[in-house]
Amino acid sequence: MTASNERTWLLLNLLADGEFHSGEVLAEQLGVSRASVFNALEKVADSGVVLQRVRGRGYRLARAWHRLEQAEVLRLLGKDAALFNLEILPVAESSNTLLLQRARLDVANGGMTSGSVLAVELQTAGRGRMGRTWHSGVGSALTFSLLWRFDCGLNSLSGLSLGAGVAVVRALKKLGVPDVQLKWPNDILTGQSSDQRKLAGVLIEAQGDMLGPSTVVIGIGLNYTMPDNLARQIDQPASSLEEICAALPTRNQLLAAALLELSQVLHQFALGGFAGLRGEWERNHVHQNQPIQLQMADGQMVSGIARGVSDSGELRLETVQGVRHFNSGEVAGKIKGMPR
Repeated sequence: MTASNERTWLLLNLLADGEFHSGEVLAEQLGVSRASVFNALEKVADSGVVLQRVRGRGYRLARAWHRLEQAEVLRLLGKDAALFNLEILPVAESSNTLLLQRARLDVANGGMTSGSVLAVELQTAGRGRMGRTWHSGVGSALTFSLLWRFDCGLNSLSGLSLGAGVAVVRALKKLGVPDVQLKWPNDILTGQSSDQRKLAGVLIEAQGDMLGPSTVVIGIGLNYTMPDNLARQIDQPASSLEEICAALPTRNQLLAAALLELSQVLHQFALGGFAGLRGEWERNHVHQNQPIQLQMADGQMVSGIARGVSDSGELRLETVQGVRHFNSGEVAGKIKGMPR
């Protein structure tokens, strides 16, 4: 998409209200020709933007675009706004990648402080766990990364991604989002047991020494709406807040709520690791005490009853050989008819 083109973003901002704007007026506002307006908007559909063109009326976004606004997020954070250094970018390949790059480059200046936040309106190369692509469009998702520093080493960060999932679930529940649950190790699902779909995901990347200190970047991707062209790109059952919320919170509200809960969880984790969050995680575990299959990296399938997680975030699976702990793998789904 031409989203990296400043003119495209200026036009999307002018169209954000969801009302019709004539090409002539848009051209006058930007000081360009009507042909330039047409060219700048020609390929926005590639990034999930549904743009209507009506002869005699002009251009209109099919739905109003509620932009991320730094001032509004800081207002919602209230007294805790000072904990965060928030930047919002219109477009970037990946908020995690960019924040990690900045952290490495800033070492000479003492390093970026905990609470550095990078939110991106459009990620062109968003990443998920195991190298998967995270698909999102302009205004259809909340994608952001939070940098946090720990005095402990990398070997003490086990279970952190699960803790981040707890924070996201807390935030969603406080905003009235129904039926949100956690899937090991880093997915947030919604829906009833017969139709569970992915709503959000967590990607954690760390750098530092085994004995400390360490720096972590926590990436969050959350589906806000699900345009048809975006849904066709996703290769797993997925849902969006728009589909499940009676009263849809704004993305600014979502970002502020998530940051507040992440801050609390990360401070708690720094004091005692994942152990103190384990019970809450298990209470929200979609597969708790359910028969499941776990697919290993080599394709092998392991069947058993999901008995929660360990204090370090490993999946505890009760198999015919006894309870086994796994720190990697993909939960392939429930097994029907298997005794619990």
